[in-house]
Amino acid sequence: MRTRTSNKTILVGGVAALVLLGGASIYLAFGRANPKPAVAAAAQAEEAGHAEGEVEAPEGFVALSAAEAQAANIIIVGLGRGGGVETRLSGRVEPMVDARAAVAAAVSGRVERVLVAPGQAVRVGQTLAVLVSGDAASLRAEADAAQAAYVAAEQAHGRDEELADQGVVARREAEVSHAQALSAQAAARAATARASAAGSPNASGRLNVTSPIAGVVTNVQVGPGGFVAQGGVVADITNPARVEMVFNAPPALAAAVRTGAALRVSSPSGDFDAVVTGIAAGAGVGSGATVIRALPTGGRLAPAGSAVTGVIVTGDTTGGITVPTEAVQTVDGTAVVFVRVPNGFQARPVLAGRQAGGRTEILRGLTGTENIAGANAFLLKAELAKGEAEHGH
Repeated sequence: MRTRTSNKTILVGGVAALVLLGGASIYLAFGRANPKPAVAAAAQAEEAGHAEGEVEAPEGFVALSAAEAQAANIIIVGLGRGGGVETRLSGRVEPMVDARAAVAAAVSGRVERVLVAPGQAVRVGQTLAVLVSGDAASLRAEADAAQAAYVAAEQAHGRDEELADQGVVARREAEVSHAQALSAQAAARAATARASAAGSPNASGRLNVTSPIAGVVTNVQVGPGGFVAQGGVVADITNPARVEMVFNAPPALAAAVRTGAALRVSSPSGDFDAVVTGIAAGAGVGSGATVIRALPTGGRLAPAGSAVTGVIVTGDTTGGITVPTEAVQTVDGTAVVFVRVPNGFQARPVLAGRQAGGRTEILRGLTGTENIAGANAFLLKAELAKGEAEHGH
């Protein structure tokens, strides 16, 4: 590797040439002039030029100030520690588990009204359809009767307590009525809960089927006048804002990946970083593959159904020195990185190892304390080659 020839050296050589030409002209014009003084002066000028010229820079040095490096978008980075094995994963963007709801009827009944349509946004608790159900009417009647029985038992207990205090009845009778009141209260709570689970119907058995999540209606499976069985789906709701990436991974990866691990993801909308939020061994449908769920660390995901690919690094990630892969350049057949030094960058030969997650392991050539050129390091390689070409001429 060679460095650029100093501009000052070129200028000095030009001056010497002019002195030589001047001496030759004097000799030709007068015939009797002695050329030796002129030649000696030229030699002395060239020697003086070398003496006053710049000191030769080390081999592989590229002079570049901090401002020039910034203008060229050459990013200076520190060294990292890592290693590991890189695995590529295929996946899709899917709604989160709590972002999908198949809203079903809790009781069978006739569909009186449908209040939503596909594509309509709904909020939590918004009514999707109104049903009229005989079963719901029975549940409401049971709840009302149980509540009335509890009230009667509580009143009987109050009277027995007063009579016991007056000595009219035995204290035991008051205790028995107290137990009956507690039993009636429990029965009333259970009947009210059953009616509430059915949709809190009114006395006529009319109830509202409501959305448990906020989102968009994707499908409506009933119509006015129709009949829906208990457990039958009325509508499907999806929240398009709550999506995640789901990757299928080899089964062996389940033991190597941890929640919080970093992923590099490529999607139709671009590349971005993500973090693992869950690992499920053997959850792949039909394949038994490991399922890895992840979320982006910044920005928003593409719509549900979009295909994505991810790269994850497993194994020892705290080992040797690593650098961004783009920092490693090849100069004259040798792998080098450009280390930041005063007034420029110095090409440092290195022995490169494995690559994973956009980083390359450096086995030899760096101490770990250097700052190097990362992004756009190839510009320094081009500048170094340009200097060698000028030196050759």
